[in-house]
Amino acid sequence: MKKLVYFSLLFLLFFSCKTETKKQFETIKVESVAVTIERFDKLFYESKPENLALLKKEYPYLFPSQVEDTVWTNKINDKLLRELYQEVQKKYPNNNELENELGNLFARIQYYFPKATVPKVITLINEVDKDAKAIYTDSLALLSLDCYLGEKHRFYEDFPSYQRIEFNEDQMMPDLVKSFSLYKIRYPNDNTLLSQMIYYGKQLYLKDVLLQGFSDEAKIAYSENQLKWCQENETQMWSYFIENKLLFDANPKNNFRFINDAPFSKFYLEIDNESPGRVGQWLGWQIVRSFMKNNAVSLPEMLAIDAKTLFENSKYKPAK
Repeated sequence: MKKLVYFSLLFLLFFSCKTETKKQFETIKVESVAVTIERFDKLFYESKPENLALLKKEYPYLFPSQVEDTVWTNKINDKLLRELYQEVQKKYPNNNELENELGNLFARIQYYFPKATVPKVITLINEVDKDAKAIYTDSLALLSLDCYLGEKHRFYEDFPSYQRIEFNEDQMMPDLVKSFSLYKIRYPNDNTLLSQMIYYGKQLYLKDVLLQGFSDEAKIAYSENQLKWCQENETQMWSYFIENKLLFDANPKNNFRFINDAPFSKFYLEIDNESPGRVGQWLGWQIVRSFMKNNAVSLPEMLAIDAKTLFENSKYKPAK
């Protein structure tokens, strides 16, 4: 597909010097690529059991060979799953908005990673599997629309309240970038808190670059109040990490305290219940942002830099 890239005068100045800074990401405009979504969810739940063989032939990668046909025909006829399908159709009656967002995302991916191809996009229903909401591969992008009906939907009532924000529609593109990042960011070899922070900070920075028009709240799946809490307590959190020598501590408990999904972070202080979970990821994001402001490196180059080197060259210092 033909892709036209337009550069602002400011970016041309930077490009002529072969430097790449935060200005580049702010001024680059990339023309959207054409995307056509295949609604497998609709094909599956509107087909008859006797037509299952045709679907399996067209989408063999969605039908594991070890699963018997009766499993699939039972799903087609399952009352609760059909109700879930109807809710998906109400929320996503057409593909227009999704195709536009995907076209913008894939265009930016191709700009920063020229070897990337536009994958085939298929929507499906995965029975609200939170861990497989969006999957990005070289050739396929799978979106489980039943996982994006909105945090207040009755189908998510059994999930903890702190997780329900992840079922909002504005999480679809960030989830897809997160899946894409698994192929671009090497998971750290060590388990220090700093390495974990920088790993997720890179992931979030990738969302800064690839997602246009998305709020920071949407990128990290925080509410406005949660993001505000992090911003207002950035200095205090950083001081706590430094004073307690946590950055180079490899105790796996630190991941549970500050990195993993949780209702709140665990400083073992009175402020715990006010804090959101995953504050270590948020701080790592600020470190990576600071690094990119102060170093003339490309996006792929930054993603390959080890955590210690990146941190030491970030010049990160929370505002007092």
